Amino acid sequence: MPAPTDDDHALAARLADEAGALLMDLRAERTADGDFDPRELKDDGDLRSHELLMAALAPRIEAGDAVLSEEGRDSTDRLAHARVWIIDPLDGTREFGEPPRTDWAVHVALSIEGAPVCGAVALPGLDRVLSTAEPPSVLDLDEVPGRPRVVVSRTRPPAAATWVADHLDAELVEMGSAGAKVAAVVQGLADVYPHSGGQYEWDSCAPVAVAAAAGLVATRLDGAELRYNEPDPYLPDLLVCHRALAERSRSIIDAWLADGGR
Repeated sequence: MPAPTDDDHALAARLADEAGALLMDLRAERTADGDFDPRELKDDGDLRSHELLMAALAPRIEAGDAVLSEEGRDSTDRLAHARVWIIDPLDGTREFGEPPRTDWAVHVALSIEGAPVCGAVALPGLDRVLSTAEPPSVLDLDEVPGRPRVVVSRTRPPAAATWVADHLDAELVEMGSAGAKVAAVVQGLADVYPHSGGQYEWDSCAPVAVAAAAGLVATRLDGAELRYNEPDPYLPDLLVCHRALAERSRSIIDAWLADGGR
């Protein structure tokens, strides 16, 4: 498999940061007087971030790369390309539309032959970018101190997450976007992120690339490898986990799956 270049890693980080800055400026502008339409803010944020990223990636597309974006029109043409940029211009649209929430993100990733080899997750509300250009360092990967923490959706915790939390006797950490949840594990603010019930490739590609670069476990719920640039971009489940909790979490999830995943 061809390896990503240093330029690929740097570009992902820079574009995530620039899109995040655009979104922060838009949010500040629209909410300055306290009277704003959340739906209009979210729609404009999605569109403007998408347009910025697509314009910036145009030279790479001309050179032979392809793009899969949540906000773009998908085409099977991308399947003929080894290098595919997978982007989510605004992950956590609901949270973006609820200032001053910070649990939303921008995802920019590059998959090569289906592997998530390069990525950046911008957390604009926290003025932070986590990326494979400078992989984050997760301390004590072989030992998790204290009670485990399972990160879940604040509005609709998936069944797998509540099952894992119950069987680990874990503390629940509620958060918005998928990128923010994975970032919480990367930053040591949570230990396990199990997701079931529906996501797409753009929800997880960049976060998974960053998590793997940081030394965390990142797989499907059943332990299978996460693959990208598939004909159907639906990728409904995910486990990002501190290495020291991987075996226990996998055993618990296996039991959940054997029970029918209910």
